[in-house]
Amino acid sequence: MAIAAWSEDLRDMARVAAPIVLINLGVQAMGVVDTLMVGRLGGAAIAAVALGNFYFFNASVFGVGLLFAIDPVVSQAVGGGDREGVARGVQRGIVLALAVSVLVMLALLPGEWLLTAVDQPADVVRETARYAQRRMLGVLPFFLFNVFRQSLQAMGPVRPVIWAVLVGNIVNAAANWALVFGNGGFPALGVEGSGFATALATWIMMVALGWFSWPLMRTALTPWRPETLSWSPLLRMLRIGVPIGVQWFFESFAFGLTALFMGWMGTASLAGHEIALNMAALTFMVPLGISGAAAAVVGRAIGRGDTSGARRDALAAIVCGTGFMMLTASVFIMAPHWLTARYTNEAATAAIAVALIPLAGWFQVFDGLQAVTSGVLRGTGDTRVPALLHLLAFWGVGVPTGYYLGFYTPWRERGLWIGLVTGLAAAALLQSARVIHRLRRPLVRLRVDH
Repeated sequence: MAIAAWSEDLRDMARVAAPIVLINLGVQAMGVVDTLMVGRLGGAAIAAVALGNFYFFNASVFGVGLLFAIDPVVSQAVGGGDREGVARGVQRGIVLALAVSVLVMLALLPGEWLLTAVDQPADVVRETARYAQRRMLGVLPFFLFNVFRQSLQAMGPVRPVIWAVLVGNIVNAAANWALVFGNGGFPALGVEGSGFATALATWIMMVALGWFSWPLMRTALTPWRPETLSWSPLLRMLRIGVPIGVQWFFESFAFGLTALFMGWMGTASLAGHEIALNMAALTFMVPLGISGAAAAVVGRAIGRGDTSGARRDALAAIVCGTGFMMLTASVFIMAPHWLTARYTNEAATAAIAVALIPLAGWFQVFDGLQAVTSGVLRGTGDTRVPALLHLLAFWGVGVPTGYYLGFYTPWRERGLWIGLVTGLAAAALLQSARVIHRLRRPLVRLRVDH
């Protein structure tokens, strides 16, 4: 009986997580398409787009994490049958999205100066900055899309998000084909054209999601609740979301800083690093999706007072996430040459990528574990302690280790990546210990308005 119940928990988690994973893969595919499209322009173009994506992501990742406050607030309200709580949570998410959009657009403006100041390759800096500034045109719809997406995940039905992401990817691929190479009578803008294409696709994706989700979201969006702008509840949401934003920023910045270190080693090192990381980021979308599912189902269980169900859901999510990453780790370790050939045939770039992809395989399991445990803790409303644990893991362990091995040993690029592995391992172990501690205690619903 126990085995049958455990199998049912795993199937339920997989059923909830699968569409969210598909959404994550679809969103990530837009960056992959950008990289693949400009790959025909050479290694410098690959490095410019990849570094531009990192710049955009590092500028926006705090805001994305901040909006993850929607997860526990809305999911626990759904579990408790509190429709007004759902509506207030969604509408406050929109307010936060508007605020962070302004900050992110300002952060993307000084791209060329900033990249020059951190000593990135001269043949990459200008194109990277222009790509990021064209992406800036899509910042507002990017954050509004995330509000609707997080809200729908917390509520349960996510099919509208899948359709919107599909539409966005079709537009992105077509616009890249037209604007990068000058097809269909459009000007050949190269890397800059790829930035325009992704910004356009983001607008289309947001509008499509609004259209597809209106029957589900109408009661949460209208009428506008005056109490949405009350300072005290907004500050309570910020107390939930800011630690998530800090956690995501410093984790992302650790990876971004590694990209900057690679740039100091040369264009080939940077391009090879970005190819390997692009693959790892793609597979990471699966445990990230499971993390989102875990936050939603654990939050809904807490909202309806089902503590034992929340614990079972948490365990099922951890098994699903780490199990998948063990499979992808095997592929990365065994087939680095084949994977690299999908991106480039430039010898110098390929050599670096082939050396790094097996290391990406080794950190896959740790990356999956830390992602899913973060989602479990987010579903319970526990965000401040996990943020501190991530700071310790990445900046107390990972970054110093990588810097030393990269610049003071012959391991160079591989040394930097070993630093990433140690940071992820530390984060995974610390987060797992926190989950065990948290789930042993009583689990109660968050209160934002009262």
